[in-house]
Amino acid sequence: MEDKADDVTEQVAAPQLRRRLGRADLRAVPEARKALRDLLGQWGKHGQSDVAELLTSELVTNAIVHTDHDAVLTATVGPRGLRVEVRDFVARRPRLRVPVADDGTNGRGLFLVQSLADSWGVRAHGVGKAVWFELGAEAA
Repeated sequence: MEDKADDVTEQVAAPQLRRRLGRADLRAVPEARKALRDLLGQWGKHGQSDVAELLTSELVTNAIVHTDHDAVLTATVGPRGLRVEVRDFVARRPRLRVPVADDGTNGRGLFLVQSLADSWGVRAHGVGKAVWFELGAEAA
């Protein structure tokens, strides 16, 4: 029987970004994009970060605009791709809205996430929720 503790992939921590997002701090959006770009650059995927940055911006914006609390951004890269998660402390689940042409630019965030991510979802926590997406290694 093999001991998984001897597996090198289990011992090496995946590159990760973890950042607290202040309540209603709109500066957090460009700062999160830059931090993600830097993380993906270290991973060797610097030139392919446009979609990842866009989707991260959407999740961060939703958390700081639609809640009255801080949030936490976590991005992890690994051999299979990128996972970005924004956890807030409000139990209310986000609603996916189909954009209407005359609605301006509001309400398109989760629609973009659904359209561009390889997978995405919402996971409940004891206090609040985490909205996440994943991009495969070729897309991240």
